[in-house]
Amino acid sequence: MEKRVHPPVAAALRLCLHALLLGLLALAAVKAVSNDVPHAGAAVAVAGVLAAVYAAGALMPAVQPRTRAGALWLGALGALWLVLLVLSPDALWLAFPLYFLQLHLLPMPWSLPVVAVTAAAAITSFLLHGEPVSLGTFIGPLLGAAVSVATVLGYDALFRESERRRELIEELVSTRAELADAERTAGTLAERERLAREIHDTLAQGLSSIQLLLRAAERTLPADAPASVHVRRAREAAQDNLAEARRFVRALTPPDLENGSLAAALERLSARTTTPSLTVSFAVSGAPVELPTPYEVALLRTAQSALANTVQHAGARRAEITLSFMDTSVAVDVVDDGHGFTDGSAASTGTGTGGFGLPAMRSRARSLGGTLSVESAPGQGTAVALTLPLPLPLPTDRTGQDAA
Repeated sequence: MEKRVHPPVAAALRLCLHALLLGLLALAAVKAVSNDVPHAGAAVAVAGVLAAVYAAGALMPAVQPRTRAGALWLGALGALWLVLLVLSPDALWLAFPLYFLQLHLLPMPWSLPVVAVTAAAAITSFLLHGEPVSLGTFIGPLLGAAVSVATVLGYDALFRESERRRELIEELVSTRAELADAERTAGTLAERERLAREIHDTLAQGLSSIQLLLRAAERTLPADAPASVHVRRAREAAQDNLAEARRFVRALTPPDLENGSLAAALERLSARTTTPSLTVSFAVSGAPVELPTPYEVALLRTAQSALANTVQHAGARRAEITLSFMDTSVAVDVVDDGHGFTDGSAASTGTGTGGFGLPAMRSRARSLGGTLSVESAPGQGTAVALTLPLPLPLPTDRTGQDAA
């Protein structure tokens, strides 16, 4: 059984219960002596034994709710109380603290019948001792039992609600930490992609242009011209720095593209996303060609975003990623057989490919001169396609390396 962590208020209530039971026990012993009831000595002795057993059980760590030790301790208390009840009619007042012990230590299906038996025993003892019978004789023990049951049930309900709120708060704190980590990771990856794109579009392209111009100047100079040596060295320096810029761009590419090609990254994405309820397949169409890093990043990120929407919103059973290499363009298509959506519902609810994912995909497409198309209808699935124009191949120099 899960051990409860009781607040200070509950500890104070337990102390009050201990004081109440021991006080009533002492009162029963004193009245047995003062009223000169038969067997007063035996009543005092039983009261002393009952007090010792109660104190021992209250101090034993093994006595816990819904445990065998707790049930045995409660049984011993009940047996001693019944003996004291036979010896002294004043022992019936101990029924009230016993109600709370029974409700606390026993499971609810067992505690309610035991409380009822305890109340019946208290009423019966009052009748057996020949005390004057009145309506209070029956109402007192029954009312005490009802108050005890209501109090314990109310406390348990409040405790469960408090525990539920505590778990929700812990989950919220954990979720906030995970979200912060995810945002930091996403920010780092976005900055890496931005730097790679900027370096490719500015530094690398500038060095490529310088190399082309120096090569053209080298060809126009006579072979024995003094300046040709300097022009060749300048072209070689530009070529070396272009290669370094390319290595730097590759170092800033997304982790999925670091250990393989775009096709391999998309295949890993489909395998990683496949679950028992969703089958994701991947296919390549056409002859693969080497793509610039910004192209690979845009195609991979678009596939990831579209597939994430499929998993979260589409309720699809099958999805397919297709990487197509054509004569003048390259495209990635993500098609699923999910619920589909209308343009209005996607924009208003953020489901499907709506929300922030669609503008981001369109922005990537525009930055590279491509197009993004989204086709969907309710009950007919969704198809997302990013098409980018293939960059024109640059001429090669005498060493056979690309000039760009």
